[in-house]
Amino acid sequence: MSVRTDIRNLAIVAHVDHGKTTLIDAMLRQSGTFRSNETVQERVMDSNPLERERGITIFSKHASIQYAGVKINIIDTPGHADFGGEVERILQMVDGILLLVDAAEGPLPQTKFVLRKALERGLKAVVIVNKIDRPDAEPHNTLDKIFDLFVALGATDEQLDFSVLYASSRQGFARTELDDDCSTLIPLFDAIVRDLPGPDVEPDKPLQLLVTNTDHSDYLGRLAIGRITRGNVRKSQSVTAIRFKDQTLAPFRVTALYTYEGLKRQDVEVAEAGDIVVLAGLEDIFIGDTVADSEFPEALPGLSVDEPTLNMIFSVNNSPFAGKEGQYVTTRHLRDRLYREALTNLSLRVEDTDSPDSLKVSGRGELHLAILIETMRREGYEFQVSKPEVILHNEGDKVLEPYEELTLDVAQDLVGSCIERLGQRKAEMVSMHTTPDGHTRVVFMIPSRCLVGFRSEFLTITRGEGLLNHMVAGYQAYKGGTVGRTRGVLVASDPGTTTAYALFQLSDRGEFFIDAGEEVYTGMFVGEHSRDSDLCINVSRTKAMSNMRSKSADEALTIQPPRKMSLEQKLEYLNDDELLEITPKSLRLRKKILDATERKRDARSRERMEEGQE
Repeated sequence: MSVRTDIRNLAIVAHVDHGKTTLIDAMLRQSGTFRSNETVQERVMDSNPLERERGITIFSKHASIQYAGVKINIIDTPGHADFGGEVERILQMVDGILLLVDAAEGPLPQTKFVLRKALERGLKAVVIVNKIDRPDAEPHNTLDKIFDLFVALGATDEQLDFSVLYASSRQGFARTELDDDCSTLIPLFDAIVRDLPGPDVEPDKPLQLLVTNTDHSDYLGRLAIGRITRGNVRKSQSVTAIRFKDQTLAPFRVTALYTYEGLKRQDVEVAEAGDIVVLAGLEDIFIGDTVADSEFPEALPGLSVDEPTLNMIFSVNNSPFAGKEGQYVTTRHLRDRLYREALTNLSLRVEDTDSPDSLKVSGRGELHLAILIETMRREGYEFQVSKPEVILHNEGDKVLEPYEELTLDVAQDLVGSCIERLGQRKAEMVSMHTTPDGHTRVVFMIPSRCLVGFRSEFLTITRGEGLLNHMVAGYQAYKGGTVGRTRGVLVASDPGTTTAYALFQLSDRGEFFIDAGEEVYTGMFVGEHSRDSDLCINVSRTKAMSNMRSKSADEALTIQPPRKMSLEQKLEYLNDDELLEITPKSLRLRKKILDATERKRDARSRERMEEGQE
C-alpha cells in the first residue's frame, strides 16, 4: 500500500445556501480552469434545472483543477438528508472533505448529516468558515460550534486536528487568519494539498474499481463512474464486472476511458490507482458492481445506505382527464421508469402491489420523492400518487418509527405559536437560543410522520419568513395517533368550467384553489372548506337568464385570488382517502373515489369494519 502525492480526491460539504456551489465556481476560475475570455454561468455545478430553480444540490457532480503539480478532484455533495444515497456513494470515492459553514448561521442539520457520514468513514476535513463579510458574521463563535459538533459526532483526535480558513466564496478569497488581507483562494489550495491526504493505492496489484455512479451516452451507452482502488485500467482492456446483487461475473471490453479535467471528461489511454474514471463497455453495469481484472475477479464491499423512511403508492392516472396532457400514461411506462430509477437512486425502493396498476415507492423523505415526481412529470409522465406514509419497524413486541431532528429559525414573537403547534404533533423541544440576527433557533425531536404537512403550517405561522430544516435521527418507540388536517375540502360536485359567478357566490364556504375559467371534474378539489368537514359544491354554475342580465355586472364580480401550492405542499395536504394527479401541465388534488355517493358508501363500510374489529 502506498499514497499518491500527485492527486487529491475531496468532497465539499455544506448546508443549503452556505456558499458551496459559489465556492466551487471561484475555485474553477482562479485555478485557470476557464479561459480568461470564457463566459461561464454562475453556480456552474448546479447543471440540473431543478437544482437551479430550488437552489440546492440534488445530484453529485465532478470537477477537477490543477494546482502546484497536484490534480484536485472535487465532488459537489447534496446537503439534504433526503439525498443520502448520493452522499454515501460520493464518500466512497474521496479521501477528505471541505466543510463549509456560514459564519452567521453556524452548523445546521444538513451539515451535520453529511459530516457524520464522513467522520464515520475516517475522513479528514479542512474547515472553511464562509461569508465572513456578512454584517452579522460571528466567525469565532461559529468555529467553537463546529468544534463542538465534531466532538458530538465522535470525531477522533486526528479528525479534531483540522485546519481552519476564513473565506468569502462570493468575493473569492480565503484567509488563514481573520485579519489577513489575502484576496485569493491560494491559502485554500495550499491547505488542500498540505492537510488532506492523497489516496491509498496498490498500483502493482490487479485492477479493482467500485462503481459508485452511472451515466449514459448516446454514442457509448451506459457509463460506469468510480475510483480505481488498485491496479490500472487501459482502453480496450478486457475486464470483468462482478455483480453486487448475486456476485455473478460479466466479462466486457473497455471501449472508452475518461478522467475529469475541469468540468469536462478527457479521453485517456490509461488510468492509475487513485484516479476517478468514467468507462464504457457494458450496457447493464450497475452501482455497487466491481470492475476487476479478468484473471483475478475479486469483489469490493458493496455500497450500503440508510433505509427509506416514507412510502407512497404511484399508480396510473384514472381521472376523467387521464391521457390529455401526458406522453407516457400506461402501466408499462410507469413501471419501467420507476424500476429504472431504482437502479441508480440507491435510497429508493420500488415494489409491486396487489394492484397491477400501482407500485409502492419508498424514499428517504418528502423532498426525495417530490424530486422524483417533478422529474418524471417534466419528462412527460402522467400518474397519480397517494399520501406519504411513514415506514414503521417492528422489534419484538415494540413498534418503532423514524424520528427527525427539526430546527426552526423564527422571530421571537412567533416562537410560542410554533411550540404550541409542534406540541400537538408530539414534538419534544431539545434546545432554544437566540441567533446573531435576533431570531430564535429552536431544536425539536419529532416523529417523521408528524412532520408531514407541517411545512405549510409553519410558512403560514411565520408569514413565509421562518426557516425550517430537518434530518433523520434514528428510530424510537411509536407515539400513537396524531392530529391530521384540521379542515375539510371543497369538492367539485359537477364537471365543467368554473365561473366567476359560482366562485363569488360560494366564496363564504372557504378558500379556493382554482380560478375562473378552469376545467374541473367531479371529485376534484376546488378549495379548502372553512369547517372540518368536506363539502361538495358546483363551481360551474352560471347565472340564471333574465331580462335584467348584464354582462358588465358579471365582469365586475371580484373574487379572491386562489391559493397556489407547490408540489411538496400538495403532497403534505393529502389525507388517506385522497390522491394527487400528476401531469406535465397540472397538479390536481382529488378524492380516491370520485363519486360522492360511492364515497359515503365506502366510509360507512369502513366504519362497520372498524366496529367489528373492536
